[in-house]
Amino acid sequence: MNAQTVAASRAQSPHTSMFLRMLVRAAVLRRGRAASALFAMVVATAVTTTVLNLYVDVQAKLQREFRNYGANIILVGRDGSSLPPNALPHVESTLAGRGVAAPFAMVVARTAEGQPVVVAGADFDRVKQLDRWWSVSNWPSAPQQALIGVRAASVLSPKNQPFELNFRGHTIHLTPGGTVQTGAAEDSRVYLALPDFISWTGVQPSTLEVAATGSPEEITAIMKQLEQAIPAAEVRPVRQIMEGEARVLGKTRATLLAAAALIILTAALCVLSTLMGWVFDRRRDFAIMKALGASNRLLNGFFAAEAAALGASGAVIGFLLGIGIAAWIGRVNFHAPVVPRFSVLPFVLAGSMVVTLLSAILPISLLRRVQPAVILRGE
Repeated sequence: MNAQTVAASRAQSPHTSMFLRMLVRAAVLRRGRAASALFAMVVATAVTTTVLNLYVDVQAKLQREFRNYGANIILVGRDGSSLPPNALPHVESTLAGRGVAAPFAMVVARTAEGQPVVVAGADFDRVKQLDRWWSVSNWPSAPQQALIGVRAASVLSPKNQPFELNFRGHTIHLTPGGTVQTGAAEDSRVYLALPDFISWTGVQPSTLEVAATGSPEEITAIMKQLEQAIPAAEVRPVRQIMEGEARVLGKTRATLLAAAALIILTAALCVLSTLMGWVFDRRRDFAIMKALGASNRLLNGFFAAEAAALGASGAVIGFLLGIGIAAWIGRVNFHAPVVPRFSVLPFVLAGSMVVTLLSAILPISLLRRVQPAVILRGE
């Protein structure tokens, strides 16, 4: 390759190659300050990544845990009437896989001795998914088997013997299939499979219990959709569940985000101090560039590019460290894996670059005051 060809290739090469060489050389010649600022950004982004991963993962885990406490939405027929036959399909269509629903029907029956007892018809397969917190000795698996609350069992079947119940002149003979204990009203009830219940009483379900997954805002939206889809039903939230969930998630969010904000502020101050020293050390370099014709706009862009490159490099390194720290915290403290959330990388990268660029505003204003003649004379 002759000299003319080399000269032509250099003339056609993009100006960005010189710009990149200048960026790299500035970082290499001032490794101490560059490493200090980079370390600050790595720490900030690592903590931010850890917090965001933990928040997103812990939020999902908390929502799943709250679903184990049963329904957070209840639909009941207005004025005590039964729900329309299409209520359950409408609920499942609205949930779209974001929860589970179980129908219940209830009557007050009488024992052979004339004592009143609440009897409920339920879909046991759905109740197993909905009310995982129930303590059940054994689920009924045959027709006319009953799931009996522990308090009701001491009256109806203390020796696990068959018993009978009467409702409006219709008698049903039942055998105990298991017991349930919750510490609440379920302990005094008798549960039958829904087909057996309807065949005996002729009463259709009047209650639908729904455990919907999602944020409090999403659950509120689901409730509004259910009100529109099933106007014959009254939609009620289970406030203890919803308010408890919102309170726990809110406190978790506030704590984690406050910690991240404090770390980011500290990193921003460290980067600001480093960039200020960077400008002071390079006054002569910038004075020479101005003397050679570089405009303030070019110098500002060059310095902003240095800051953005610093933020991007710190974000990538810190993100990888943050994922590892989040996984370690999940294993040690929660005894559960924390799934890496790569969806937070764009936010971490953008946030890191914004922090460094904001930190560069004051140093950039100092660049505009650089007077080449004064600096080069040594004054």
